[in-house]
Amino acid sequence: MLRLSPALRALWLLPMAGVSGASLAATDGDQCAHPGQWWQGGQALAASTLFEQAAEQDVVLLGEFHDRMSHHRWQLHTLAGLAAHRDDMAIGLEMLPREAQPALDAWVAGELSEAQFLQQSQWHEAWGFDPALYLPILHFARMQQIPLLALNIKPALRRQLATEGFDAVSAEQRFNIDEPAPASDAYRQRLEQSFQMHPTSMGNKSQGNENQGDNAAFETFLNAQLIWDAAMADALASAVDDDTLVVGLMGVGHLAYGDGVPYQLEAMGIADTLALMPTTLEACEPPDGQLADVLYLLGDEQAAETPPPRLGVQIAPSEDGVSIVAIKEESLAYKAGLQPDDIVTQAAGQEVRAPGELSAIVQQQAPGTLLPMEILRDGNLQEILVRFPPAEPLR
Repeated sequence: MLRLSPALRALWLLPMAGVSGASLAATDGDQCAHPGQWWQGGQALAASTLFEQAAEQDVVLLGEFHDRMSHHRWQLHTLAGLAAHRDDMAIGLEMLPREAQPALDAWVAGELSEAQFLQQSQWHEAWGFDPALYLPILHFARMQQIPLLALNIKPALRRQLATEGFDAVSAEQRFNIDEPAPASDAYRQRLEQSFQMHPTSMGNKSQGNENQGDNAAFETFLNAQLIWDAAMADALASAVDDDTLVVGLMGVGHLAYGDGVPYQLEAMGIADTLALMPTTLEACEPPDGQLADVLYLLGDEQAAETPPPRLGVQIAPSEDGVSIVAIKEESLAYKAGLQPDDIVTQAAGQEVRAPGELSAIVQQQAPGTLLPMEILRDGNLQEILVRFPPAEPLR
């Protein structure tokens, strides 16, 4: 799975040789892992060793929780370190489907403004998270002239492949993606647990699983997840050559415990990969060494982050606008009086025809303001005001 540098081989031999690794492992006076450390194999790892090791790989994967700004800051810092060790690098993005590649190329070339890029890439339609989380990374790539790669495929194609099979879709239509390697037993078990917890969630529905968690619905969900992993692995593998380090940014679920994308890459013959992931520890405990090849320990930065504005709804496309599928209790939408099956036709005076358009408006809403929404309920148009809470006072 990993290609080890001589320095790293020596590092792993230190305990067996009885040599102290004081600079890399906790000392007698400091037995706790702490923020700012890289960890591998149960001990702290020097940043210089980590980047030396990572620079020798074909593919490096950087996991994320999509809505955590601290995770994206860590990704940016890590990308900068990798770029300092490799002149030729490419960055792959789970966030966008293959159709967005021309927009990514134009962005790196400096031909698009932020607004033009978001429009031409159809960011809000493809990805439900605030682009502000990713813009620093996008600007870094443009500043350094690092190619950006669209790794994903659209949900409709993923659903078609999962339900109809690969023979039903031409190679060109599926971007020459082949059938994925079967899931490991452990990956299958983790996905089944997730599916059983949320059998009717939008995540399952978006994969084409409308059933209530029965076996057939789970198999479709599993196939869709494997296709998702394989599509991203295929794009990464296609970009690998002797002179390019390919770095993929994706959710932690696609790389945890060596499954997902690393597993599919290995099946494609790409074995020199390294999966990195940020994590936050509770109390004085070492991190889970099986979670990723290398972990980076974050402090409790989430408490210092301003949470993004959220309505607290699950939404879906509708012929007349955006349909409200479900509402979280005590959410802003709940308090405003929105109901399941409402159809949002306008928000902030703008027509909304796709979930991404509504998400974009919500993400731009300032604290302490009202968001007027026009909804269609039982055939009648109504206006609802959503109250966004004021910002936390400075202390």
